[in-house]
Formats: sequence, C-alpha cells, structure tokens
Amino acid sequence: MPLRGENLPNYRVTQLAFAAHIRNPAVHPAPLGIEPRRMQIYVDLVYNNIERFLANTFRIIRSLTSDAAWHAMVRDFVHRHRSASPFFQEIPREFLAYLETERESLHDEVEPPWLLELAHYEWVELALDLDQRSIPERDVDPGGDLLDGYPVVSPLAWLLSYEFPVHRISKQYQPAIAPDQPTFLVVYRDRAERVRFLEVNRVTARLLSMLRETDVSGRAALTRIGLELAGHDREAVERGGLQMLEQLRDCAIIAGVRTVDD
Repeated sequence: MPLRGENLPNYRVTQLAFAAHIRNPAVHPAPLGIEPRRMQIYVDLVYNNIERFLANTFRIIRSLTSDAAWHAMVRDFVHRHRSASPFFQEIPREFLAYLETERESLHDEVEPPWLLELAHYEWVELALDLDQRSIPERDVDPGGDLLDGYPVVSPLAWLLSYEFPVHRISKQYQPAIAPDQPTFLVVYRDRAERVRFLEVNRVTARLLSMLRETDVSGRAALTRIGLELAGHDREAVERGGLQMLEQLRDCAIIAGVRTVDD
C-alpha cells in the first residue's frame, strides 16, 4: 500500500505503514520504532481472525483447498481488497467480491471452474441467517387458496441458478465440466429460523419468479406457464403446479396468500 503525501503528520505516516505491514508483511516493512514481537501480534491477530471467519463461512471450499492455496488466497484478499463495509460480519461478502473481480491464481493448483458459484452458494447461507427481515404475516393468510389467491413469496427465499450443482460438490464430487442443464435452488429461512435449500426444476423456478415479479394469482401464473409449455395438458400443469405451491408453502418459501389489495 503506497504511502502518499510528504506533508502528512508523522503519526499518519506511522498509521499507514502499520496498516500496510498488517495487510502484507512480506511486501511492506513494519514502521520504525515498533518492537517486531509486538508488531507480529497485530499481524497474526488480524490475519487469523479473518482467516477463521472465512473458513467457517466457506467450509466446503476450505475442505477442498490445500493449506498452501487457501492461505495464499486469504493473504491476497487481505492485501489486495479494499472493503466497502467496516462490519466484521460483512467480510464474507467482501471476500466474494474479491473472488468476482480481483482474484488471481496464486498457486500451482488448478482452480476449479465452480469455485465462484460455490462461494456464492456458501455465502448465501450466512446472508440469510443474518437477514433482519421476517416471513410476512401482516395481510397474509397462510392457509388461503393458492390457486385463486395471490401467493406471497417470502423475502427470505432466494431463487438461485448455477451452471454447476453446487449443493452436491464435495470431496467425492468435483465436476470439471458444467452439466448441460443449469441447477435451480431455492435457499430459504423457514419458520424455525433454519436456513435450508430446495432443488427445483425450471418450471418451478419460472413459477416462483413470476409470483415474485408480477401481480398474479396462482391459477393465472400456472395458466401462463401452461401456454409456455407447448404440448402439455393444461389440467395436468395446474394439478402439478398446485402440488408444488403447497410444498413451497409448507417450506415457508410461500408465506400464504395476500388478503388485501395493494
């Protein structure tokens, strides 16, 4: 981190040198006048706290990455990235931004093609756990008619699409090539405040997207989907759609149906 400005007060020069050394002690020397042992305490404290938090958030990535590659990546993040938030709980979001825009391969290991998608999937779990919103209850009937009523999708249900089946990646399954079809997942927080996921097909993903983005009844949404699915029996689409709507409500992905007009 370059030190700018010859007219800076001495304490500011020391602060900048202190922070630069903490970010990358291999590149930036410690400020003069600070005992190396004490300086190392700060270096270790900052790095270890960030590394542990990232390892706890991105557990699958950590388990699939060698120690050398993992620590090289975290070191580069600490050195390179400029966070937009001062809050510690936002560090995983900042790490995700680093992976998206700043990450460079720093190790001999071949970086898996699903790394960024898996990182996003793991971050979503934390983001939903910290989300201050609740499943809607006001003006919502949890037992209302899902076909003739207007289903309300919970704000704590995130519809996600990935090239790779990130929810299956493990030590036993690490695909080198993305499947022909994308993976659709709904990651959600249920009424017991637990973060869960549900794999859905393209039709269900379309249904959820339509319910969230347009003012439409369940029946109208299914009718529209039936028209999009040329060659499918309309009644069969409605029956299957009702079953899916009920499952989504049981999971609290759908909170219920709207009881008042907007």
